[in-house]
Amino acid sequence: MPNRLAHETSPYLLQHADNPVDWWPWSADAFEEARRRGVPVLLSVGYSSCHWCHVMAHESFEDPATAALLNDHFVAVKVDREERPDVDAVYMEAVQAATGQGGWPMTVFLTPDAEPFYFGTYFPPAPRHGMPSFGQVLEGVRSAWADRRDEVDEVAGRIVADLAGRSLAESLPAERRPPRPEELHTALMALTREFDAVHGGFGGAPKFPPPMVLEFLLRHHARTGSAAALEMVQATCTAMARGGIYDQLGGGFARYAVDATWTVPHFEKMLYDNALLCRTYAHLWRATGSDLARRTALETADFMVRELRTDQGGFASALDADSDDGTGSGRHAEGAYYVWTPDQLRSVLGEKDAEFAAAHFGVTEEGTFEEGASVLQLPDVADGLADAERVVSVKERLLAARAERPRPGRDDKVVASWNGLAIAALAETGAYFDRPDLIQAATDAADLLVRVHMDWQARLHRTSRDGTAGANSGVLEDYADVAEGFLTLASVTGEGVWVEFAGFFLDTVLVQFTTPDGALYDTAADAETLIRRPQDPTDNATPSGWTAAAGALLSYAALTGSALHRDAADRALGIVTALGGRAPRFIGWGLAVAEAALAGPREVAVVGPRDDLATAALHRAALLGTAPGTVVALGAPGSDDAGEVPLLMDRPLVDGRPAAYVCHHFTCERPTTDPEELEERLRG
Repeated sequence: MPNRLAHETSPYLLQHADNPVDWWPWSADAFEEARRRGVPVLLSVGYSSCHWCHVMAHESFEDPATAALLNDHFVAVKVDREERPDVDAVYMEAVQAATGQGGWPMTVFLTPDAEPFYFGTYFPPAPRHGMPSFGQVLEGVRSAWADRRDEVDEVAGRIVADLAGRSLAESLPAERRPPRPEELHTALMALTREFDAVHGGFGGAPKFPPPMVLEFLLRHHARTGSAAALEMVQATCTAMARGGIYDQLGGGFARYAVDATWTVPHFEKMLYDNALLCRTYAHLWRATGSDLARRTALETADFMVRELRTDQGGFASALDADSDDGTGSGRHAEGAYYVWTPDQLRSVLGEKDAEFAAAHFGVTEEGTFEEGASVLQLPDVADGLADAERVVSVKERLLAARAERPRPGRDDKVVASWNGLAIAALAETGAYFDRPDLIQAATDAADLLVRVHMDWQARLHRTSRDGTAGANSGVLEDYADVAEGFLTLASVTGEGVWVEFAGFFLDTVLVQFTTPDGALYDTAADAETLIRRPQDPTDNATPSGWTAAAGALLSYAALTGSALHRDAADRALGIVTALGGRAPRFIGWGLAVAEAALAGPREVAVVGPRDDLATAALHRAALLGTAPGTVVALGAPGSDDAGEVPLLMDRPLVDGRPAAYVCHHFTCERPTTDPEELEERLRG
């Protein structure tokens, strides 16, 4: 019999709807039930493409004996962290503070007042490697709740008091201001020390793609000419694009590599990683003309449209790491869809082409993954095998054969913030490489966010599924990333309505999320009250809402001349001044925004008939400018565009010809009609 999750829309919650565990969704009713029964709450947080979430579900939540213990002595609450990042953030902070680490599935035991008192992540079904079994944990918590309740309440109260006492106020400088040039140089030096000069990237295993840091480095190089900054980007992007973390057949990036060499990925593919990395590679191409960067950006964009686009025009959240192993046993295995053995190559390609493909993609008899299988890569030896036509033929045949394998599951909920990131990436990639289909895909996603996610007060719903908005309110990153996506789309299409919508969302940021001293919270002032109002200025897998908001506020101010929004951006960047030199890897997007603030950012108004080739040439030159954070407005003279984008106001043609105005704080240089001159003016 299905439990209460059967009525939810989250694919992750629906995966648990047939568990024998009597799950509740996060709700006041669940905690009221715990209070009525006098039992603690088990809070289990995960997401649909999480490998270890699936493992724990199969081992424990599908087990009748474990379910009986849970149902008799607990109220079990299941949360999709992608739907409720606020709940996830608050309790993950408690888990990390108590244990020094975190992860998913996150397992937290709460009082009926939602106060945490015992923590963990994955628990095995039997004791293993020093970990207690999940059954032992349940028995231990049940016993403590029954026999040592005062001690439990004391621990919970102490944890809540500790969380409440944490404040960012001490981290913010007295003067709320963006970093100065010397402070950004200090951040660069700190990144240089943490850079892996052998394999690219930062730190060791597991190794995560660092798109926000790479964007800072690209912008720093553009502003200063720093060779070291560009070298770190090129080395990292080359290593990732040639490594196993990148899908060499179908395009797109896996979540992270389990090693330091980018060889073996954790195979889940997330929309946000691919949106951010698509944009990074497009920007690297813009800076260097790299063929590898161009190919990777386009293949990643095509992957998003092909594999993640929904029927409603938005983009789904993720593809699972696991899929049916194809043996007929029904067993699911991580990476089964993606890896190859030499025998499998021979069965598809024949002996000669299989030998070629094995050398080209690094497939060996020993394998790089489990059971002698290999993750496809482009090892150095591939440079000597660049028979382009043969490579294309091999890839097409392998991709067709792979398509016959059981596919990984897809989490098809649409998350507002991640779609905002995808809109920005697809719009720019489409503009750079003359792919109007990608620009249209970005526009369709933006239309969906307006039609489905936005209400009449311009408030955002965080998620939708099948064209129906979810019940959860947007958090700061939703407003910030959607505004960023819309502003980028406006620059590419010249449609000023996207600037207007971005303004609505940023006004909500100022009213609902921003404090008088310029700090930002992750949840709105009128959002559900949790044990702590989450506030995190550091990047995780995506830009922090705090610094993403700073970036969107800065761009909006540059397009509209709004001193209110510019002042809010500058004050928000105070946290980057405080943390940039100490922890640059974790505030990369803030450093990138700070580079834009230091550079102006440049404001470019391109004025001319929309269907004029000269206008198009100037517009393209403006979009290809590498000056950090440059904003572009496109409009026809005498049209209504200036009403939507004030940067276009009073910008006439020059001798009847389309012209571009390069401005800084709405003070403009002489206009130019020459695309090459314009591109040169916008070079750093």
